[in-house]
Amino acid sequence: MLDVEGMDASGGKLIDVVLDETSIARSTPEVENDRAVAIYDLIEENSFQPVGHPASNYVLRLSVIEKKLVFEIAGEEGEVIVTHVLSLTPLRKIVKDYDFICESYYEAIRHSSPSQIEAIDMGRRGVHNEGSEILMERLQGKVDVDMTTARRLFTLVYALHWKG
Repeated sequence: MLDVEGMDASGGKLIDVVLDETSIARSTPEVENDRAVAIYDLIEENSFQPVGHPASNYVLRLSVIEKKLVFEIAGEEGEVIVTHVLSLTPLRKIVKDYDFICESYYEAIRHSSPSQIEAIDMGRRGVHNEGSEILMERLQGKVDVDMTTARRLFTLVYALHWKG
């Protein structure tokens, strides 16, 4: 159900995602493009509701400090509402697996048959879903997100090219 502003009436919504440039280094033009696309997709469609706070529009500022992902959540006017710090350790293996399977997928696109590409892509989607589920578990009790939002958040975490 949507209200007059287009916000899901059952919960909040991200209206912006900002990457902290002091803790997340700029990268190659390709990686910067991946980050921009991930942010665009996340803002375009999401369900993001900090637990214990009213349904509203939110701004998410992401930073990475000492192998921890910091979610600073603010209201539309910029007032910080809550900050959550998540260890990236539980995501270490899945990010590494996802990186490997993405490399295999892009290599397959250049040299493999459509059925081989499809098989690798199915595996890639499965690993992506697994990473999204881990992220949802890490956010449980802190921020309510649906699977679509968790998938888009995982894509962004991967696009940050965090290396554990």
